[in-house]
Amino acid sequence: MDKVVATAPEAVADVPEGASLAVGGFGLSGVPNVLIQALYERGVGGLSVVSNNCGALETGLAVLLAAGRITRVTGSYIGGNKEFARQYLGGELELELIPQGTLAERLRAGGAGIPAFYTPAGVGTQVAEGGLPWRYDGSGGVALASPPKEVREFDGVEYVLERGIRTDYALVRAAKGDRHGNLVFSKSSRNFNPLAAMAGRITIAEVEELVEPGGLDPDQVHLPGIFVQRVVALTAEQAADKKIEQRTVSS
Repeated sequence: MDKVVATAPEAVADVPEGASLAVGGFGLSGVPNVLIQALYERGVGGLSVVSNNCGALETGLAVLLAAGRITRVTGSYIGGNKEFARQYLGGELELELIPQGTLAERLRAGGAGIPAFYTPAGVGTQVAEGGLPWRYDGSGGVALASPPKEVREFDGVEYVLERGIRTDYALVRAAKGDRHGNLVFSKSSRNFNPLAAMAGRITIAEVEELVEPGGLDPDQVHLPGIFVQRVVALTAEQAADKKIEQRTVSS
């Protein structure tokens, strides 16, 4: 029952070349930076990543992206990540863009054992009809496009069929966790983290504060330990390292 691993490098030591990863975080909030850095230092590549975005400000998944370790991204936001856009448009990276709510539900569904579901999001667009550029050829042409998806009508409304997502591993960050893997997320970091954790077959959580079993109020647990296989306790310095993506100053 004690799922605590001594170090982040030890926690990711068995992640192989070409693995698929679900990674929590939204922008710079709730990103498992320590685990990502440990994975970078291992040198594995050919990774398929499922995450809302692919890092920002040269942190998070941007570290792996800049090193050419990621070959495919399933996400919903490119944003201001110029290297992400460059690799995608240059044909170096395959990208499946998904409506944000659909991405969240695909992760949750995969973790809940639901193989597919219907949603109205994307009906009447290339999301359902196919043709979204997954990979460019480097010269402005499309080398690989998304296939059409099944559309079905329920009560006079059309819905598109979306598949649940399962990955080999998941990397997440939590504010608190116990030795059994029960996790609590703080504020906006409770974004894609619980969903990514559910989708991973092996989920590794870095926690800012490790408590003993019984130290968490069961009613306050956001993700039960059944979804978590490994826990890494961060140092005080690692826990405090939280960057700000957009600084706003007001009088």
